[in-house]
Amino acid sequence: MRRLTYIAAALIAAIALLVPVLNLWVPPDSPFHVPDYLVPLLGKYLCFAILALALDLAWGYCGILSLGHGAFFALGGYAMGMYLMRQIGTRGVYAHPVLPDFMVFLNWKELPWYWYGFDMFWFAAIMVMLVPGLLAFVFGWFAFRSRVTGVYLSIITQALTYALLLAFFRNDMGFGGNNGLTDFKDILGFNIQAQSTRAVLFAVTALILAGFLLMLQYVVMSRLGKVMVAVRDAESRTRFIGYRVEHVKLFAFTLSAVMAGIAGALYVPQVGIINPGEFSPANSIEIVIWTAVGGRGTLVGPIIGALAVNSGKSYFTAAFPDMWLLVLGALFVCVTLFLPKGIVGTLAEWMAKRPAKKTHVPATAPATEAAQ
Repeated sequence: MRRLTYIAAALIAAIALLVPVLNLWVPPDSPFHVPDYLVPLLGKYLCFAILALALDLAWGYCGILSLGHGAFFALGGYAMGMYLMRQIGTRGVYAHPVLPDFMVFLNWKELPWYWYGFDMFWFAAIMVMLVPGLLAFVFGWFAFRSRVTGVYLSIITQALTYALLLAFFRNDMGFGGNNGLTDFKDILGFNIQAQSTRAVLFAVTALILAGFLLMLQYVVMSRLGKVMVAVRDAESRTRFIGYRVEHVKLFAFTLSAVMAGIAGALYVPQVGIINPGEFSPANSIEIVIWTAVGGRGTLVGPIIGALAVNSGKSYFTAAFPDMWLLVLGALFVCVTLFLPKGIVGTLAEWMAKRPAKKTHVPATAPATEAAQ
């Protein structure tokens, strides 16, 4: 598994360089050219892979089945969207130098206090990690200290994301209501619609995914990672041994939320919109499906699951739009019945059970033959 993780990280890093090169410098009539529309689509898939990897840390290695990771993803996306909205300036429909168009339309007189600072990229980058991480820390502090586990914890996390969904739908929240945030122009002074900008965003997303993969490999192989697995497999016994189980779970849950927020921040400039629909509980359930299909507790598995399921979703929603939900449900049922450890987990188990190859040792020659 460790070797597979290193191979996957190297492959993702190579893709980070290869796809932009094939898109920017290979002629469009070449069979090796990557079309412009495919670059942000692949970037979106990689953002989902980061999100699945984040859930794998909490669920696959610490036993925390969160049905609310879509909330952390959306909060990171909104933080980045607020920065992108502040970059529009007078180029909006109403040409207001400070207020976004939706605030002018709703007759807001001044910018809300929680929008201050989002005209600076460094501040937005901090909020991308701080807001989801702080929410996860506070939520986890109360939940884990109260020893809420299992299905009860899953229901509470789903209720959290549903509450945020209802809140962000309100126009008076100051986040665009049902329409959300869109019509972005620039990021760090570069045209967000430009071909080169999209290629750079894809490369950055791929490199961050590879970096997270290596970072989590280090975490799960450390002593802390072994304690996390012990908490997953025997929480009560781990507590009786003397470990502070709530602290271990709080670390995994908070780090996972920060990773989900970064995934959301990378998602928004490539897709071009963020709205309350990202808080939908159905989205959080899909994240669980990606992780389960690929294989939880394997690091590489959730990445494969996210890429496979979302590429299948893109195909089936175009070819058979009425059947996609049936395909997704059938996929989850089949994985549960026939591949309970996911694709990578099942392959690893099969490889471990293979009989070792017997090394042929030539028979020792008789002494008389040797003397001759």
